[in-house]
Amino acid sequence: MMPRPAPSRQFPVRAPRDGDEGRCPVYVVWEITLACNLRCAHCGSRAGRPRAAELSTAECLALIDELHALGTREITLIGGEAFLRRDWLALVERIAQRGMLCGLQTGGRNLDEATIAAAARAGLRAAGVSIDGPPEIHDRLRGVPGSHAHAIRVLEAFRRRGLSATVNTQINARNAERLREIMTAIVAAGATAWQLQLTVAMGNAADDPELLLQPFRLRELMPLLAELHREAARHGLRLQPGNNIGYFGPYEAIWRSVTGRVEYYGGCHAGRTALGIEADGTIKGCPSLPTRDYAGGNVRDTPLAEIWARAAELSFMRAPERSRARLSGYCRACYYADICRGGCTWTAHALGRGPGNNPYCHYRVLRLAERGWRERIVQRRHPEGRPFDYGEFDILVEDAAGRVLDQTVYESEPAVPLRGGGLELCEACRQFVHAGADPCPHCRAPRTDSGDADALYARTAFALQAWQEQIARVSARIARLRTGGFNSVD
Repeated sequence: MMPRPAPSRQFPVRAPRDGDEGRCPVYVVWEITLACNLRCAHCGSRAGRPRAAELSTAECLALIDELHALGTREITLIGGEAFLRRDWLALVERIAQRGMLCGLQTGGRNLDEATIAAAARAGLRAAGVSIDGPPEIHDRLRGVPGSHAHAIRVLEAFRRRGLSATVNTQINARNAERLREIMTAIVAAGATAWQLQLTVAMGNAADDPELLLQPFRLRELMPLLAELHREAARHGLRLQPGNNIGYFGPYEAIWRSVTGRVEYYGGCHAGRTALGIEADGTIKGCPSLPTRDYAGGNVRDTPLAEIWARAAELSFMRAPERSRARLSGYCRACYYADICRGGCTWTAHALGRGPGNNPYCHYRVLRLAERGWRERIVQRRHPEGRPFDYGEFDILVEDAAGRVLDQTVYESEPAVPLRGGGLELCEACRQFVHAGADPCPHCRAPRTDSGDADALYARTAFALQAWQEQIARVSARIARLRTGGFNSVD
């Protein structure tokens, strides 16, 4: 990738730095209890009751020390509902004492202002609230009437306490057309960032396949997200796509460029710089991955450093040749295969056919549409009813008349191995191409003077966008300062 100069932006604590790859779990998402007071229709862990043998306070504090020794920079506490664990503030305090950024992800139900104030005093720095629609849709998805009102009040309370107040939204068939309404509500409540991800066919969501967004609907969704990204910037809201939003369509540079230069998706971070911990001490490369396939060990049996260094279930993405070998279907011969490596492992594996064939890809959807084809998922086996379980789905390729095509149609896509140098951005179509490719394989525009085009792009479109976003966010912060809601962390 060729870096382009752009105005400096805040560098996220969790963002990988040179030398981080495989060295340490930079960002950890820790389920400290499976207890929950919501009944979410899309919950992958089927949260509700605590696990049978959750870690004790002493075990949790010792694990925090192990994470610090490994070099972890940020820990987000989740559940279930993390604050239902009685000692959670002690964990927040220890994380802060060890110099790591501590965040919380919550549904917000029954989280009161006094508890939020206590969490801020203990060292909580960032807090995300799950909001999945306007009130009627959110309450239906979360399974509890009034849960939307709770979530909005908690978001406002986080802002008042000076925490980095963000929102997470799962996109599915029930709310995909209501995203602008969500944005309007969370801007009014003071959110500073909005992370979006697709609902995945795991846990409760796999029990209701009609909830899942069909892959071909990415053709409508991605342009909408691009519009919302621009609108959000004007309100001082940073729209951030989750790891299963992508990949490599015409909006890729918009989604990923958050550090002051043009960037692109570099593959699943599970076990590379990310780590997931379950409440009983089970370790995975990502908190969302199915436990039966990706549990690398348990801290009650093996030191965390040893699990991180040796468990094959965590290291599967660290060697490009190994992760490349797992690819199948369209992903196997994709133009971006050596970089993307099948996208989000969680999303692909939850379809029941292993990792490496991910139909939830914008580039893939667009390329198939050029031929008059689309993909649709159809459930053939239901899950068993356990946390992080999944069923099995067929990925059907259909033509314009709805006829199902044989999977061998993928073989007509020639494999294009990546040449050295990574990817560059085509100035004409704003899609990424292999370094040195000329002409652009997507729009056929000549790229002989790609270096000059890169410089021109940096000075104009991307730099202008960066400045606009920065100005909008600063303006929003000033407005919040005037109303007593200044955010000192974001």
